[in-house]
Amino acid sequence: MKHLEENFKLAKKYDRRAQKALYDLFSAKMLAVANSYTNNIHDAEDVLLNAFLKCFNKINDCKDWKSFPFWLRKIVVNDSISFIRRNKNILYTDIEVADEFSEEELDDNLSEINIEEIFSKMPTGYRLIFNLYVFEDKKHQEIAEILNISEGTSKSQLSKAKK
Repeated sequence: MKHLEENFKLAKKYDRRAQKALYDLFSAKMLAVANSYTNNIHDAEDVLLNAFLKCFNKINDCKDWKSFPFWLRKIVVNDSISFIRRNKNILYTDIEVADEFSEEELDDNLSEINIEEIFSKMPTGYRLIFNLYVFEDKKHQEIAEILNISEGTSKSQLSKAKK
């Protein structure tokens, strides 16, 4: 943590080595966050680079080194959502998702389930809402405002994503 504090303070003074150290420290984790939204590693890399550029240009807005990881994550999430809005058609659908497995089969095959594969096949709208609700701890009202949808749509899409 001492390196984070030092690099954060130096990065605020636009020290390129400190910025590189922060990038090296957080890029893998933030790439995973961006990819969980974009579902495309190349798009996630674009989001990541733009997010770090924004981060280093506005680093003085982050007051404390302890909050830096959370502040950076917020930038990555917001940039991921903005990227999706600009580049993809998001479909919020009322399609019923059929249960492919019974509860017993699911328990028996739990070790064989590939979460990344399931997540990658999830429609964009489901994935966005699931990420915001589960990983970002947003309430349905906040999600509705962020995505410009109704609160009911947020609730139904989350329910379908969980299936």
